[in-house]
Parts: sequence; C-alpha cells; structure tokens
Amino acid sequence: MVSFGMAVAGRMTGKAFEPVDPQIHTFYAELKPISEDHVPEALAVSGLDRETLIREGTEPSVAMKDAAGWIREVCGNSTPVLAAYPLSYDWMWMYWYFMRFDGASPFGHSRCLDIKTLYAAKAGVPIGWATKRQMPKHLLSSRPHTHNALDDAIEQAELLQNLMALT
Repeated sequence: MVSFGMAVAGRMTGKAFEPVDPQIHTFYAELKPISEDHVPEALAVSGLDRETLIREGTEPSVAMKDAAGWIREVCGNSTPVLAAYPLSYDWMWMYWYFMRFDGASPFGHSRCLDIKTLYAAKAGVPIGWATKRQMPKHLLSSRPHTHNALDDAIEQAELLQNLMALT
C-alpha cells in the first residue's frame, strides 16, 4: 500500500443516515514502502513516485497510529465503519496495515460496508451488475476519478450518501 485516504460520509442516528460534506473531515497519508516488491504499472496508476516515497513517505506505524487517532476524533461516541467500493480490496489492505502497524483495527474485525453490495441490494440487481458503469448517473459522484486515494475516498463517500438517500 503506497497511500490511503479516508473521508467521513455521515453518521447513523438511530435508523437515519445523516450525510456530511465528505471534504470536511479527511485523512490522507503516503507511505514509505515496506518491501522491495512492487509492480511499476500499478504504482503508475497512483501517480506517486517510489523513490520519493522511500525518501519522504510516512512510516506505516506513524501513519496507522495517526489514522486511528483521527478516526477516534471524528467519530467521537459513534462507532466507526469502513465503507468502500469495492470493500474487499480496501478492507484487505487497511485491516492488515492497522493490525500490523498499530496492533488493532479501529473498525474491529468486521465493521465494514461494501458499497457495491449495498447498491445491488437497493437496486435489486445481481452483484455482477453492480458496476459503476451500470449505475444510474445521478448516484455517482460528479468528481473526476483521479486515482488519488483521498479523491477516491471523497468520491466513494458521495456514492454512499447517494445510495443511503434511496428509499
């Protein structure tokens, strides 16, 4: 993992979801690599430079402790839930990094929401049809998809908000 971003999409208050501007509460970190293994083509998608990350990236232990502290701060008495599209990719990395470098996950072992599955359930479509290309445009974020981790987190927060507004 070379970088990650998080944005607060909203809070559940009883049975209601209250969205918040996902640009207000954000966290972003670029990480110092933990091994020599990497796929240059995958790194190129992020727009980040490996040599710069080696020199200037945040140590993963610092980044994960800071991220856990940020989550505690923004959540207050609320229970944090990691939501992502697709969840399986982000959860795998975030959970492993939290456990490895901070010793615990602020999301426990299962407080997570797959936005792709949420869409499939609300739209009544098979999970294979729950792609962003097949979603109605009004559900999607109007932001360009930049592959920057923080931009992606804000984009996904907006998608979650739009899905939560569906009845």
